[in-house]
Amino acid sequence: MADIENRYPENLPGPFFVDNQCIDCDLCRETAPDNFGRNDDGGYSYVYKQPVTDEEKQLCKEAMEGCPVEAIGNCG
Repeated sequence: MADIENRYPENLPGPFFVDNQCIDCDLCRETAPDNFGRNDDGGYSYVYKQPVTDEEKQLCKEAMEGCPVEAIGNCG
């Protein structure tokens, strides 16, 4: 389960976040490309845009549920 205390600083404020368990598998970026980005230097994903529409929220939820290491959290 993702830990908000270990969230990456690049995550924009809001309910969804990626923590330091991320293995850079690309699943979240493929599932919700409008919301997840990649830190190329660190090799991990982060939330660069919090979801606004119902569709974006659903895609972020799908990314969270599909994350193989449970690195995506939702504190909302």
